[in-house]
Order: sequence, then C-alpha cells, then structure tokens
Amino acid sequence: SVSEEETLLRVSHCYLSTTSGPLAGLLYISTEKVAFCSERSIKVFNQKGQMCRIRYKVSIPLKKIKCVNESRNIEKPTQKYINIVTVDNFDFWLMGVFNYHKTFKYLEQAISQA
Repeated sequence: SVSEEETLLRVSHCYLSTTSGPLAGLLYISTEKVAFCSERSIKVFNQKGQMCRIRYKVSIPLKKIKCVNESRNIEKPTQKYINIVTVDNFDFWLMGVFNYHKTFKYLEQAISQA
C-alpha cells in the first residue's frame, strides 16, 4: 500500500529470482520504497504443517538500498537483469523487466532522491 506522503512512480512486470526459481509479478517503484508482489500465490506450510497459499511480497525502503546495478547475460545480451543490493548486503535479482531501461532509470532516480 502507498502512504499519503508517498507517490507511486512506476509499475513494471518482471520476474524476481528466488531459490525456487523465478516468480512473475509486478515491481512497484515509489518515492518511499521498491516493492514486488507475485502474480500468483505460492504454497507454504504453517507451523502446524497445514498448507497455505500466499502472494510472495518484498518491500524495501529506498533508504535501505545501497545500490542498483544493471547486468546482462554475456552469451545472450538480450537477457538483462537488475540487481538491487541493500545496506545489509541482501541481493534481489529482477529479470524479464518490461521496459527495462525506463524502469532502471526510475529506480535510480527514486534512490538518488530518497
């Protein structure tokens, strides 16, 4: 959700790399944070062993982002990636980003103005 003093700058379709494989979803860039929400729910198990379905969500305050990097597959240059590194050294890899260059530019601008 977006707070009153927060402005949504851009929404882009992309995939978030996870240990279970890429997850399709939407990347939200605002004046306060970068967030990802999966398109489909994923199966997880609670403490009682019961299966639940939830959407995979990531929310990173802009002030907690150390840097963003562009990357590409050397063997397949059309495969481009965005790497978000947090101040506590967590890496988030985005791939298949719709309007890659425009989205990266919005991401850089949002972080520089935070």
